[in-house]
Amino acid sequence: MSHDPHAHPGRRILYCHCAFARVVPEEVKARVLEGLADADVAFDAVPDLCELAAHQDPSLERLAAAADGTELDIVACYPRAVKWLFHAANSPLPEEGVRIHNMRTTEAEAVLADVLTATTPQAQASEPTTAPNDSALETDP
Repeated sequence: MSHDPHAHPGRRILYCHCAFARVVPEEVKARVLEGLADADVAFDAVPDLCELAAHQDPSLERLAAAADGTELDIVACYPRAVKWLFHAANSPLPEEGVRIHNMRTTEAEAVLADVLTATTPQAQASEPTTAPNDSALETDP
């Protein structure tokens, strides 16, 4: 699903609804999706990145390739999981230009603030907000 009323050149937003894993709180997913639609920004929405990766969906390869030289905001779950999913689908994300926003550990309003601020040209170099315990996530299974 693509929502493209006013595409922002040089930046893409990918929203994952985490439909099958059920690891992201429903209210967070609903609020973030509603906020993206209300903001009138271009974004792509997928039902579940895990499923796309499991089926090696070609759209992941297109997204990873498009991210090379373009800013990409991925709204999903743990950054290491998202990176692994793209890698497992033989579509590794580029080292730079990709910001992953974790809806599992970050409130909806903070995710929206990070993503929507990044869509303005003067804010594109900003760092995403992460949860206080995000650095400890590397040891989580």
